Amino acid sequence: MGAQVIVIEVIGWAAAAIILAAYILLSLGRLEGRSYLYQWMNVVGAGGFIINSGYNGALPSAVLNVIWAAMGLFTLWSVWRARQVAHAALP
Repeated sequence: MGAQVIVIEVIGWAAAAIILAAYILLSLGRLEGRSYLYQWMNVVGAGGFIINSGYNGALPSAVLNVIWAAMGLFTLWSVWRARQVAHAALP
């Protein structure tokens, strides 16, 4: 197994750990679904899965994770925008 394959595998396993940790923390009530941390964990984890599954030719998984990451980025923008509007409404 070459160094490139090992790096791709490490990225995949790290992505799995990050997404699993995000879900566990959400389920335990330690994170909110619209929190920056939860969304960034999902975006970073999905990015790792995109790299791993794309390299391994698992296109359905890669496409799913592109959508997953896009949804996370959209949610991050949505939460940021809502906070900007709320701050602007303060006297």
